[in-house]
Amino acid sequence: MPYFGVHESISGGHYKAVSAAAASGFDCVQIFSKNSAQWQAKPLTQEEGLRFQQTLQKHNIRFPLVHDSYLINLASGKEDLRQKSLAAFADEMERTAALGIPWIVMHPGSPTGDESENAEENGLQRIAEAFDTIFQQTKTSVMVLLETTAGQGSNLGWKFEHLARIIELSAFPDRFGVCVDTCHITAAGYSLATQRDYEATFEQFDEIIGLDRLKAFHLNDSVKGIGSRVDRHAHIGHGALGLEPFRLIVNDPRFAELPMYLETPKGTVEIEGETLDWDAVNLRTLKSLVLF
Repeated sequence: MPYFGVHESISGGHYKAVSAAAASGFDCVQIFSKNSAQWQAKPLTQEEGLRFQQTLQKHNIRFPLVHDSYLINLASGKEDLRQKSLAAFADEMERTAALGIPWIVMHPGSPTGDESENAEENGLQRIAEAFDTIFQQTKTSVMVLLETTAGQGSNLGWKFEHLARIIELSAFPDRFGVCVDTCHITAAGYSLATQRDYEATFEQFDEIIGLDRLKAFHLNDSVKGIGSRVDRHAHIGHGALGLEPFRLIVNDPRFAELPMYLETPKGTVEIEGETLDWDAVNLRTLKSLVLF
């Protein structure tokens, strides 16, 4: 069975996210390393990193994952924003390492401010160059997981070719993995609707990027349909994807050892007169689809 995880708040301490994930029955956890709406935060102490690791061990929570701040845009054509983003992501790498977490997932960014005909390629080159600088500056072993995006606005990463190009351009290709978001690839136009569509999509992924680089999933249904280029997550089975894509993923032997994190809306729901947490409901739905 795959390892099911969830994004949890770090309010009150990073270790509390681990406890919350465990209390809801999850196997793994995703967090922000700091307030995602702020550029800077005070450095993490050795004690904070130790407590986080001890809590992981206490609850047997595996595959902790950091998601970087949405403010960061390494593709920007605005040099001030790009430099600010470069410094912020380097800090995110250091914070991830301080927590003893091996992976950080990120959205590649958007070529804002670049009005040229080659804005897309220029943006991909700026991302790769930024990573080369960051890898040399930070000296950590943290792996960057490039996330597939919905392609909203001018965001890069909605084509498998975008992620492959970043890896190709970098002087450090071994430092990259990929995280597939089910909502995002659907919005980007990759179908998971049927067994045939599903196999075709992951065949494309393998040909363009390589399945060996696929390290994690974000399991989210989508409010909007295929090719909408709109990034809006829905609860499992309550959106445009339905249950079939999730059934195919959680039973795919190629992905049986991968972590799969929920990023579905938080809150509660009334079911047969009982108030239930949506994370627990989504987890129960996913587990009900597992056949092995």
